Amino acid sequence: MPPVHRLSRRSAIAQGAGLAAAVTVLPRTSRAQEGVLNIFNWDTYVAPDTIPGFEAASGLRVRYDLFASNDELFAKLRAGNPGYDVIFPSNNYAARLAEAGLLEPLDHGRIANITNLEAEFMEVEFDPGRRFSLPYFWGTVGIGYRQSRVERPTSWAALFTDETHAGRISLLTETDSLYAALRYLGFSINTGDPAEIDAAADLLIAAKPRIRTFAPDTGQDLLIAGEVDLCLEYNGDILQVMDEDDDLGYVVPEEGTGRWEDTMCIPVGAPNPEAAHAFIDYIYQPEVHAAIAEYIRYALPNRAAKALIPEADLLNEAIYPPPEVMARSEIARYMGTEIESLYQAAMTRVLAA
Repeated sequence: MPPVHRLSRRSAIAQGAGLAAAVTVLPRTSRAQEGVLNIFNWDTYVAPDTIPGFEAASGLRVRYDLFASNDELFAKLRAGNPGYDVIFPSNNYAARLAEAGLLEPLDHGRIANITNLEAEFMEVEFDPGRRFSLPYFWGTVGIGYRQSRVERPTSWAALFTDETHAGRISLLTETDSLYAALRYLGFSINTGDPAEIDAAADLLIAAKPRIRTFAPDTGQDLLIAGEVDLCLEYNGDILQVMDEDDDLGYVVPEEGTGRWEDTMCIPVGAPNPEAAHAFIDYIYQPEVHAAIAEYIRYALPNRAAKALIPEADLLNEAIYPPPEVMARSEIARYMGTEIESLYQAAMTRVLAA
């Protein structure tokens, strides 16, 4: 497909624009209506024909709402499911939702295409036995940069301590910035040590005079617009703008990074769990999952779908990192409300400084 500038899947569109021309975001009314599947997903996180294709194949109508952050998703469900059938939390939030009793167990027997998944994604620490979640896409957090202005970064120091590009750097408002700082300092992103979390926050605060902005996942837009030369961002978001501007690059620093997985879950109180299982099964059809991957530029957990995507994507280390990058990457775990509050307080302190 020709390059198209797509907004980040993790960004809310203030003016209320939808996923794509083929999908309309409808109000949350009459959610229990028979023949309707209600989805709550990140923005721009399906291909243009994904939802119309499911509607044609199932005879169901889809109502599609967007959330901008895992915190928004969690808060909405904690207040009582307003009628969603399928939701897309990230790995640590899937664990948090399950612990809070907000997810229904999945019936794997109703998802025939689950056999298309790679074995490594079927047994994960955050959801043993995949009782409550199944994988959608995965990726890394790294540095997006303009190659004509920046020598290929090898360390998170390019963002945190190097003066070379002061004023031309953006970080994320999310805890991913803390994770990167922890890795730079030699700590795990899953540390529960308050001193280590505080040290990461102190590093970010010390870097603030050199940071142009902390962006709510719009670093890729700042990068392609020429407003920054380096940004901390999700790999797929940078890959999307790399399709438009071949002067842009993406790298995972040598200290390692956070690796994430977005999942599909059925929340407690879903009005149409049968349709929810059918939708998950539909996503795992190789041609469906592959089409989404080509559009959004994130890595597949679907072995059969990977056989259908361009070889250039499979060989692209920004999408599918080599073993040495995987070895120094960590998946964030949910470690309970007490530890989560330490991370949230640290990030609040950074943004307020």
